[in-house]
Amino acid sequence: MSHSPVPGERVAGYDVSARLDTDYYEVFADVAGEDRDVWNRAKAFVDEVLPRMDGLWDRGEYDVRLARRMGELDLFTDGLVHEGLGYSSPLAAGLVNMEISRGDGSLGTILAVQGGLALRSIALFGSDAQKEQWLRPIARGDVLAAFALTEPDHGSDSVSLETEARREGDEWILNGAKKWIGNGSSGGLTVVWARVSDPADPDHDGKVRGFLVPQESAGYEGRPILGKASLRAIHQAHIRLTDVRVPRDAVLPGTHTFTDASTVLYATRSGVAWSALGHATACYEAALAYAQQRVQFGKPLAKFQMVQERLTQMLDELTAMQLYCRHLADLETGGGLRPTQASLAKYHNTRAARRIASVARDLLGGNGILLENRVMQHMADIEAIHTYEGTESIQALLIGRDITGHSAFA
Repeated sequence: MSHSPVPGERVAGYDVSARLDTDYYEVFADVAGEDRDVWNRAKAFVDEVLPRMDGLWDRGEYDVRLARRMGELDLFTDGLVHEGLGYSSPLAAGLVNMEISRGDGSLGTILAVQGGLALRSIALFGSDAQKEQWLRPIARGDVLAAFALTEPDHGSDSVSLETEARREGDEWILNGAKKWIGNGSSGGLTVVWARVSDPADPDHDGKVRGFLVPQESAGYEGRPILGKASLRAIHQAHIRLTDVRVPRDAVLPGTHTFTDASTVLYATRSGVAWSALGHATACYEAALAYAQQRVQFGKPLAKFQMVQERLTQMLDELTAMQLYCRHLADLETGGGLRPTQASLAKYHNTRAARRIASVARDLLGGNGILLENRVMQHMADIEAIHTYEGTESIQALLIGRDITGHSAFA
């Protein structure tokens, strides 16, 4: 119901969600052809679903139809090259990640889990039969997929994972626990990383392998983690594996050590940098739109010197984030991207996104805590991407080891 203006409430609300396509240095002005097409599909998807996301986020609900819709639009392939899958260049994949995260962080996490982690694991390390069975259904969103590496006791030190796999006849038996697993309780397929404990297996000496585990398997218990203040519109699961039996060919044959799991994480670390850029863009654009609409002391906020200085500060950091991401994509396209370069981009961009969100939230004043004004939701979701795929401290140690030649890991 609309109301006529009354004294003290001449403006009922503010339109701060419109896309402004901020690109002050024209970092992405030359994007064309297929790259532009897939970017536009991502924009159309966000415009289609964004009106529903505030409610889902507020209620902590995960609408799995969102993942299926992303699959229909072929948004999951994330730079992968494989017959039968649509191809997105590293630049296009990054722009999709940026755009989806500009809309909503939970959507960005669906993209990262379904495409960046699960689909990539099977594409890189699966057998021909596994690829034939799973790649297209996961890419289309017909099957929801999860990547189960971190455990309740092992996050930053996931290399120390304790989930075990042992052979018994023609089956593998898995026991252990996993935590923070997106899509891990959604009824699909989980890529479970486990340490081989069977002396008869060539990888018995504690090496790590990946296993494809249907979530309906007996002994697989995945329950959504409740009470989250971030990424509330996707379910992340706490998983318990109790004598879960999978066939012998459920193992990803290309996996043998933790390095293989790290290969997937390195590839998606670039995606986190792009995701941070999307969140920061949303916060900056919301702040700019609000400053132009909000009137205080008889004039728009945008006319105040302090507000202009803050907007400039945000634009400064946002433009640096864009430059990081564009060069990251160029390096990956040329085959020269090193893992620690992706780590530096994640390190810089998640930290910068936090600062931009904080300034934007302050600029919106009391209205900044309302979900309808977008900033607080993005601010909360940035806290999650700041941590996942390796915390700030872990990224710093990886980079520090690379530039000094000395490892500071315990």
